[in-house]
Amino acid sequence: MDSGYVYILTNPSFRDDWVKIGKSKRLREIRGRELYNTAVPLPFEIYATLKTVKYNEAEKMIHRMIDRISDLRINKSREFFKIMPEEAYEIFADIKSIIGDEAELTLHGDNVEVTTPSRVRVSQIFNFYSRGIKDGDVIKFVEDDSISAIVISSRQVLFEGENWYLSPLARELFERMGKGNNSGAYQGPLFFTYQNIRLTDLKVIE
Repeated sequence: MDSGYVYILTNPSFRDDWVKIGKSKRLREIRGRELYNTAVPLPFEIYATLKTVKYNEAEKMIHRMIDRISDLRINKSREFFKIMPEEAYEIFADIKSIIGDEAELTLHGDNVEVTTPSRVRVSQIFNFYSRGIKDGDVIKFVEDDSISAIVISSRQVLFEGENWYLSPLARELFERMGKGNNSGAYQGPLFFTYQNIRLTDLKVIE
């Protein structure tokens, strides 16, 4: 049996606690069908994926689990849910443990895993300020340090006169270099540095 994906999508034009949870045979299809959907002002971003041969069953289990928590489905006929992506990710992790070792759970986009004070690793949306980076600071692209961007908010940078989140900027830069991956999904903070340190290696300021 071939593997497929259950995915969590976020969108900068949505509320922080709105996500889309669906399934697809290939990551490339998620990119083509969802990330550049003209029905929304800004493209979706892949937050996380669960790869498994049981992706049909996994999606149904996840939808049922969320529906049982409370009335979180924004539209009963759609795959949008009122839940923080971090909480949805925890449900994905629970489903992975039920399915077994063959399932692969992956974070994408501007997301990183951090260790909490209780020493439990959780997923969080990357935040420049939490790493001691301020507005006006400069970050550089790992593949070419002559390519830089200026931090303008907790999550966005200014590049070539436009505002960008890290994951779509990484995708844009890799595609310009002819090095785009098959899925089109990038964990943005992995591909930029601040003062020669990769963003994901910077210590979180408590």
